[in-house]
Amino acid sequence: MTDAQQTADDAAPPTTEETGPAAVPLLAPREGVPEVTADDAALESVVAAFAAGSGPVAVDAERASGYRYGQRAYLVQLRREGAGTVLIDPVACPDLSALGAALSGTEWVLHAATQDLPCLRDIGMVPEQLFDTELAGRLAGFARVGLGVMVENVLGYSLEKGHSAVDWSSRPLPEPWLRYAALDVELLVDLRDALEEELTKQGKLEWAHQEFAAIVAAPPAPPRKDPWRRTSGVHKVRRRRQLAVVRELWTTRDHVAQRRDLSPGKVLADAAIVAAALAVPADVTALAALPGFGHRMGRRQLQQWQAAVDRAKRLPESQLPQPGQPVTGPPPPRSWADKDPAAAARLAAARAAVTAHAEELRLPQENLLAPDTVRRLCWEPPAGAEPELVAQSLRSLGAREWQIEQTVPLLTQALAADA
Repeated sequence: MTDAQQTADDAAPPTTEETGPAAVPLLAPREGVPEVTADDAALESVVAAFAAGSGPVAVDAERASGYRYGQRAYLVQLRREGAGTVLIDPVACPDLSALGAALSGTEWVLHAATQDLPCLRDIGMVPEQLFDTELAGRLAGFARVGLGVMVENVLGYSLEKGHSAVDWSSRPLPEPWLRYAALDVELLVDLRDALEEELTKQGKLEWAHQEFAAIVAAPPAPPRKDPWRRTSGVHKVRRRRQLAVVRELWTTRDHVAQRRDLSPGKVLADAAIVAAALAVPADVTALAALPGFGHRMGRRQLQQWQAAVDRAKRLPESQLPQPGQPVTGPPPPRSWADKDPAAAARLAAARAAVTAHAEELRLPQENLLAPDTVRRLCWEPPAGAEPELVAQSLRSLGAREWQIEQTVPLLTQALAADA
């Protein structure tokens, strides 16, 4: 898994309650580093072995975030009792649907499943049931839930995490990278078993099962609306014409990145897009003087970016983007006191109650109930604020039954506070 937040989580200092005896370094998989499966014949053998295996299957995927366009998988790792560990090259073997079918009915064990499931789905691997060790750790009350720190605190082994941000699209993959990838699934089922035991002790296992089922049932995420608005630093851009420059440069960059299969940030930095939007350069010479468009950039590239700026400059007023994103739900909470003081009071009471109960249960507030769900409920509460009506509202907003059971009494009281 290649996620900067995950790496930072692993690097965070341990809390007192998580610090135990020195961990034993895990330096190599118990059966050694397997050869990479990279042809149809080898894949057939893998499918047969995993179909004949027993118990849950540990699954992980490595992407090339920051190097390549999109979030495709460049290595897939699996481990199952009776089948051992395999490393599959999804570039050489782009269709793993036969392997997915062979694992039908098998529980998949992933760490931070929502990160890897989209790229696994793209190559034909979709679980019917899963166990997410990161989410299980959150529900069990662990302060840090990165894979490395979880394996260390729960199982007593330390994993090397030095290759999490490498370019997994490279070929051939170096042996140390493959060893790291294999170790990511080496103890995943062991971690799953230990967390299941802990959740059972805390009376939270059924909660976890509901959460895992919701992940499996969730449809693929729809494309983001106006993805250019997520450009880092875009909040500095106030005028509509300048926003149009951001949009044109972002769209041009995205086309170039997709065509060249490069991370958009390697084509043009977000900071350069914002600088050009604020300056709205008159020509290539002015553009070249801006940060991010320096002497290393060829004239043809500069002309490409200036053409995007010029398109934005020619747009009629009616086609310029509006500042801010269209609001589809409640307004930002900071404005509630002015817009609807009663709703602001409901939200304050609901937040306090949910936060306090989450602390009692030793789990993050957002796992007890999503903040957006709390906001939407408080902005448009059901008439009468009866417990069953509150439960229906939560259900319609996607809350799981265990969340409804835990929060309806609290929220009913909070909603009635201003009545």
